[in-house]
Amino acid sequence: MRILTALFFAISLLSACSSAKKTRQARINEAYDARTEAQRNRPSVRVAQTPAPASSRTATVSPPVKAAEGPSVGTGPAMATKTGSEWVVTSIKGKFLAIDTSSVRIYMDLTARTPSGESIMNPADFIDHFSIAYVMYPDYNNRDRLGYGTVPLTAQNVGHDGDHLTLTFDINRPKGATNALLLTEITETANGTKARNDLSLRFNASKLSDRFSLFDQSGQRPELRNYVNVNEPVVIRDVKGTSKTLFGIRYQHDFDAASSPMNTSPRPASKSLDVDSTLTITTNQPFMLPQEGLYYFVEDTTDASGIGLVVADKRFPKMTRPEKLIKPVLYMSTSSEIGELNQAQDTKKAFDRYWLSMMSGNEGVAKKAIKAYFDRVEEANKLFTSYKEGWKTDKGMIYIVLGAPDRVQRNREREVWVYNRRANVSEVNFTFTRKANQFVDDHYELVRYIEYQPIWYPIVEAWRTGAIRE
Repeated sequence: MRILTALFFAISLLSACSSAKKTRQARINEAYDARTEAQRNRPSVRVAQTPAPASSRTATVSPPVKAAEGPSVGTGPAMATKTGSEWVVTSIKGKFLAIDTSSVRIYMDLTARTPSGESIMNPADFIDHFSIAYVMYPDYNNRDRLGYGTVPLTAQNVGHDGDHLTLTFDINRPKGATNALLLTEITETANGTKARNDLSLRFNASKLSDRFSLFDQSGQRPELRNYVNVNEPVVIRDVKGTSKTLFGIRYQHDFDAASSPMNTSPRPASKSLDVDSTLTITTNQPFMLPQEGLYYFVEDTTDASGIGLVVADKRFPKMTRPEKLIKPVLYMSTSSEIGELNQAQDTKKAFDRYWLSMMSGNEGVAKKAIKAYFDRVEEANKLFTSYKEGWKTDKGMIYIVLGAPDRVQRNREREVWVYNRRANVSEVNFTFTRKANQFVDDHYELVRYIEYQPIWYPIVEAWRTGAIRE
């Protein structure tokens, strides 16, 4: 699992288009006219964060909106402010679980690098070079401190899991507080480089997901993801290992991919989901889910929120099957191209022909472009899978095409991705508004603007010509 890694990434964008490219662009315009949605809003909290790695190219764009500045805080995969010749945290992902009515336990997955650029895998190295402090506020817009402190780093609360480090610590409930905003700051002790994480806490544990979570097979740590693989042994449990019956519902539904950032048409009414099957599980006991689909676990069948899990094939978040590989190229394709791919009798040959035709038959360039594109698809699946695969989400679409943002700004209701670390480039922002969702807590939808056209199309064209290959 890896929902992490990030720092100062850019994208390739070709600003000058020939008349031939304009013709191709017209086809791309037509392809995007088929999809939906729009809303407008602006954020007020600045976050030092980047969702994950991307390529290192430049863009020439004009911003349709400019994000508001605010107090510097961070969250999710986090972005540090420096990357050269020093120890640095490159990403943070956090979650809380209620211990009881007076305290919560914080779980964080971290990635960090040494001055030579190597990933830190030894917890002792992290303990030796970093310190952690936190402060709690009532809300993003309220700076009255509810509490603050430091987190002692020891071999007991800093660990290693796969390609990342883990951190665990407990937070006591501030007197009289029902909710709190926890801001955690990780500092490199030698030079003061900081990475920050923000996490909303609910001490009344009103939601099932405030108390229970998907855990690893050992039952020791939560898996900070919303997906599992078919027949993967999984456990849903709380901090104390309580045994409790949960009701499960399976929906077999092929959710739509995100629509174009320029598609400001009214969003169609949400489609109802048909229940495919039901099941029961017992918390703190391993179980497996044998079929792909969206699963939803609740304490009571009348509950308004629960725990959603996407069950995907055994290779997810990678995509390797030809019939699945043809789906994400939607974001860089014309409607006729998508039609040909979907109707092809030999999907593998059609997929290869699609890429080779755009790369003028250059197999080497095509291979590099395919790898670059589907590396981003894989990262989008790791980072943004919610009630549907990450590549289908609005964040996943932006991430796949543009790469990781240079800065993220967030408040309670919205999140803005800022792209501005490019020479001679104006600031470009993409605003995502938080929407209530019964399956996950962090569902966001993009605010769409027609003004994104001169930004989006040249980047798509760069993908189609093989200019983006890393």
